[in-house]
Amino acid sequence: MSHWAELDQNNIVLRVTVGDNNEPDEGYQWLIDNLGGTWIQTSYNGKIRNKFAGIGDFYDVARDVFYAPKCHDEAVLDEATYEWICTNEAHTVQPTDSN
Repeated sequence: MSHWAELDQNNIVLRVTVGDNNEPDEGYQWLIDNLGGTWIQTSYNGKIRNKFAGIGDFYDVARDVFYAPKCHDEAVLDEATYEWICTNEAHTVQPTDSN
């Protein structure tokens, strides 16, 4: 099976679906013929395009990766992991005391 993410005009993931891939591009062509839109393959195990695309994720065409929406204005994208890093301690989740 292959997984596909539908993108809006701003490369934001609208939905993710699964398709057949018994032959090259078979699932992709079915999506185009039946649903239209812009689709790009995503990998359930994260082996392509950094991560499995989720609704609301961004597809970066230049980097050919999916990553989560920016969490805070201060956040900076880590170019190695494509995760947002925020140095503002007010945005850091503190562990709760279990006592």
